[in-house]
Amino acid sequence: MNSPLHAERIASLSSASALGLDIEVVATTGSTNADLRARLETLTRPLLLAAEAQSAGRGRAGRSWLAAAGDSLCFSLAWKFAGPITQLTGLPLAVGVVLAETLAAAGWPVKLKWPNDLLKEGVKLGGILIESALVRSAPTAAPQIWAVIGVGLNTRSNPVLTAAVGNDIAALGSEPVDRDALLASIATAFATALPQFDAQGLAPFAARWEVLHAHAGQPVTILEGGQIREQGIAFGIDASGCLLLDTAAGRIAVSVGDVSLRSTNFNANFSANKDEANHAAAD
Repeated sequence: MNSPLHAERIASLSSASALGLDIEVVATTGSTNADLRARLETLTRPLLLAAEAQSAGRGRAGRSWLAAAGDSLCFSLAWKFAGPITQLTGLPLAVGVVLAETLAAAGWPVKLKWPNDLLKEGVKLGGILIESALVRSAPTAAPQIWAVIGVGLNTRSNPVLTAAVGNDIAALGSEPVDRDALLASIATAFATALPQFDAQGLAPFAARWEVLHAHAGQPVTILEGGQIREQGIAFGIDASGCLLLDTAAGRIAVSVGDVSLRSTNFNANFSANKDEANHAAAD
C-alpha cells in the first residue's frame, strides 16, 4: 500500500509555500470541495486540502467519485481570483493542462477529454470539479471571487475499485507511487499557473490544451442528460473554452455544462473540410 500523505513533506518538496499556497492533509472527510467551500470566508491565502478517503466525493453533475484510500490522490484547492467571474469558464481546461503537463514531466503521458477528464490510453484516469463562489469576508466588504478546484486521480490500479465502479478506470501504474512528491509537483505547478490564468485567462493554455486533446479530429457525440445533443468532428476549443464541433450544419461551439463526450462512428455530410479540421486540431 502507498504511504500516507504528509502535509509537511509535501510542502518541503514543493515551492508552493513560497508562492503563497498552504497545504493540509486529513485522514478522512466527506468532500474536500465541501470542506473548502465552508471555509472560504475565513481564508486569507490559497489552500490545498488533500484527504486519504472521502465518503461523499463528487464528480460533475453530482456524480459520485469513488477512490480507494492510499491508491489515489483526492484533493481540492481554494484559490482567489481577481475576476471577472465569467473568465472562470475556461478554468477547467487550464487546470487539465497543468495536471497533464505535470504528469507527463513525471513520466506519465496523458490526454485531455473535454471539458474536465484526464485519460490514460483512452481510459479515465482522473477528473476535475470546479465550483466558484462570491464571498464576503464581512457584511460590508466587497465580494471576492473564489474557485474551489477538486481533483481525483487514480495513482495505483485496484481491481476491487474497478469492479465497484463498473467501468474501466485507469491508474498511473500497478506499483505504489510517491504521492507526496507527485502532489508537491502539482501544487507547485498550480501556484505558478493560476496567477497567469488570473491575469491572462485561457489564452496561454489554449494551444497547450489542443496538443493534449484526446479526440482531436475524431467523430464524437455530445450527450446531455443521457440524450444525444450534437454529433460531429471534434475540432478544438474557442477563446472561452467551448468545444468547437464540425457538424452537418456547420461549425458550432458547445458550452461547458452537463455534457458527455464519447467517440462514436456515424456518417454525415459535413460542410467543413475534414482534412483541414484534422490538421488544425493537431497543430
